[in-house]
Formats: sequence, structure tokens, C-alpha cells
Amino acid sequence: MPLSLHTVTVTLLNLIEGTCTPVGHTATERAGSGGLTATEHRLSNGLRLVLSEDHLTPVAAVCLWYDVGSRYEVPGRTGLAHLFEHLMFQGSAQVQGNGHFELVQGAGGSLNGTTSFESTNYFETMPTHQLELALWLEADRMGSLLTALDEESMENQRDVVKNERRQRYDNVPYGTAFERMIALAYPEGHPYHHTPIGSMADLDAATLADARAFFRTNYAPNNAVLAVVGDIDPEQTLAWVQKYFGSIPAHDGKVPARDGTLPDIIGAELRVEIREEVPAPALMEGYRMPADGTREADAADVALTILGSGMASRLHNRLVRRDRTAVSAGFGLMRLAGAPSLGWLEVKTSGGAQMADIEAAVNEELARLGADGPTAEEMERAQALLEREWLERLGTVASRADELCRYAVLFGDPQLAFTAVSRILSVTAPEVQAVAAARLRPDNRVVLEYEPLAADASSADSDSEQQEGAGR
Repeated sequence: MPLSLHTVTVTLLNLIEGTCTPVGHTATERAGSGGLTATEHRLSNGLRLVLSEDHLTPVAAVCLWYDVGSRYEVPGRTGLAHLFEHLMFQGSAQVQGNGHFELVQGAGGSLNGTTSFESTNYFETMPTHQLELALWLEADRMGSLLTALDEESMENQRDVVKNERRQRYDNVPYGTAFERMIALAYPEGHPYHHTPIGSMADLDAATLADARAFFRTNYAPNNAVLAVVGDIDPEQTLAWVQKYFGSIPAHDGKVPARDGTLPDIIGAELRVEIREEVPAPALMEGYRMPADGTREADAADVALTILGSGMASRLHNRLVRRDRTAVSAGFGLMRLAGAPSLGWLEVKTSGGAQMADIEAAVNEELARLGADGPTAEEMERAQALLEREWLERLGTVASRADELCRYAVLFGDPQLAFTAVSRILSVTAPEVQAVAAARLRPDNRVVLEYEPLAADASSADSDSEQQEGAGR
């Protein structure tokens, strides 16, 4: 008999349970954690440290999250958090230029950094015997980046970020959709109104003094969580962290993030019609959804998975397979902790399809889930898909370190990462139906309707030919 998705993922969970070695009597293991454990420590300067042993492979992941993202930025200085992420790779007191990359990659490791609305993080995955190097590098730039930060590095990385914006937003089809959607879903003045990439004007306006003040305020040990996961000796790792991070002073001048609360419902549909050089018409919709860290957010995740995740989802079956009005149809949840999350629906149309027909079908499917709820088969499939995604994140040392940091920074408890699967699996069909009925409504959505410029040009050419023919 073939295995169901649920059986496969439970089997994977059992495999993970068998590969993780407990830290010891100080480790915390929660019910439903799959046998994964972590210990928590706090240095005298406020740095939080999370350690999780996993001796399956001889590698160690280092993940350092700073509690700063674009929601902390002020008007006129958007993009500063992301710009600073790049500046963190430009050297420090004892590491010049691209030395961070050169040292990590030369030791057989990998590294990168990311910026979001709610955090900035840096991470390395190293051979076990090179773990001390990664810790020393992170501590050196946390404690001494200002020694190397000058006008030259500022201008260099300003140009890099501006070019990144061109490549990812301004010069690609549908590239500004996310920026437009965010600006509509979170009103002017809201801390989530702008995306982390920032605007060209604000990137140009950022000064070296701005960058220095940003670092002093946010890149302090008491504003960070460090997770080390993998083939580690906890006592030795703690000693290294104390040695390299312990002398970095705390900073108490950080201003709390602005309040991101909003009404559950937008109140009216907000629609923008966009004519750009895109390959096909597209429909994108955004819905305010429950904030991350709540049971309602987990129910929303299941609901949107039922509607728009994979080829067995309702929207794919309806629009792509049955009606053949779309070449793709998806619906997913962008979880946010400090503001309502965003449900993002995206449909790319097939040739000749009418946008009105697609919208009517989408509306019908969303309303049907709210009115009738999901079937038992849909619940099993959606929860199995989400379970698999979570197990994949917890199954590698790098992504597990990232999740431990995320839950520590955003919710104060890294152990919540280990019970995320059980929370997803405990969501009920009535809860899914309730969140769909409450949130997937016409008065709670923002709509972007894309039409290709080529359609206008073809229409203009056709009109011109008709006029010329009439004159002959």
C-alpha cells in the first residue's frame, strides 16, 4: 500500500529523532519537539546564546540575529537596515575588505546575511573544527565594525544595494508588485509600509553618520541572539562565545519599534491597475491575516495551503486544470509578528483568458472555503505539506539555527521552534473555516491587476491600420 503524505513526514520525524543527541541535563525538551533539544545561556552583556547538538555530520551552523529590520526605520531613511547588512561584510578591526568571505570560504564554509521587516541575520555553516573561526569573525564585526566603516565602503555598498534594487525590483517583470502590495496593505505611516530594500532617494540620502548611529544603536549584544547548532561541544562553544563576545559592551539607547497593530479588516477593496512590460496579464491579491505566533495564524497557513499550495490545491485545480484560464495559481502566507500577516495570492493568466472570469472563480473558491470548510482529505494534505516544510527546516543545522534565533528574537522563546509542527497538526477544520470566513473577504483585500504594454501597442497598431485603410 502506498504511503500517505502524513505517513512519510512522520517517518521523517522519527528519523530526525534518532539522529539528535541531547545536550545534557540542562537541555530543554518540549512535548512534541521530536527529540530535538537546546540549551539557553545569557552573557552579562545581554547576549542570548542558544546551543543545539546534532552529531549526524561534522558541521556546525552559526546564526546571529539582530532585533532590527525595516520596521525600525524612519521616513527618509528607508533601506538603511538592508544597506547595513551589506556594510557588515566590508571589514572590521582585524578583518579587511572582503576578508570575512575569504576566511570562511577558505576554511570550507559558507555564509550570507538577510534583512527582513523584523530582523537582520548573519550566518555561517562551517566544518566543525572551524567553528571558533566563525565565532571570532562575528564577534569582531559586532565589536569593532566602526573601525573599518568609512566613506569608501559606504559608497561602494550603496551602489551594490541600488543595483540589487534594479535587478530584483525595477527591471524585472512584476518586480515592484511586492512593494506596491505592501504599501497598500499597510497604510502611510505604518512601520511596515515600505519594503526592506528601501527607495533610491533614501539610499542616496543615507550618510556615514546615519550608518554609524544605526550601528551603535542596534548592533549591540543585548539586541542579539546567537544560535550554534550541529556537531559541537557545548561547554567549549560556550567558552568561545564568552571569550570573543563577553567583552563587547551593551547599549541601552535603542528606541522600541513603532506599533504595527491594525484593524483585522482593511474595510474596503483597494485596487491598482498596472500596465507594464510584463509577459502576461496577472492577478495579485493581498489579505490581512492574523499575526504570527497565534493559533489563528497557523489556521490561516493551513487555509492558504488548501487554496493555493501545489497542484492539488483548489485554485490550481480550478484555474489551471479545469478552466484553463491560468498557467499558475498560488496562495501563501507571509508571517509577520509585529503586524498583521499578509496572505498573498498570485495568478498568471493563459492566453485569451478574461481577468473578470478569473476573479470570479477566485472569489467563488475563497467564499466556498469560508462557507463550507475544508474536507478531511484537504486537511490531511495541507497539514502534511506544512509538516514536511517544518521538518526540512529543523532537519538541517543551518535552518534549525535560524528558526531558534527567530523564535528567540520575535517571541522570546527559541524552544517554540521545536513544537511548531505539533501546533500545525493540532489545527482543526472549523478553525480553518473560521479564519477563511473572517479574513478572505472582498473588503479585506488589495488587488494588483497587471496588463502588458504590448496589448496596448497591438491595439494602437490595429486602430492605426484601420484608419489608414479607411483613407485609401
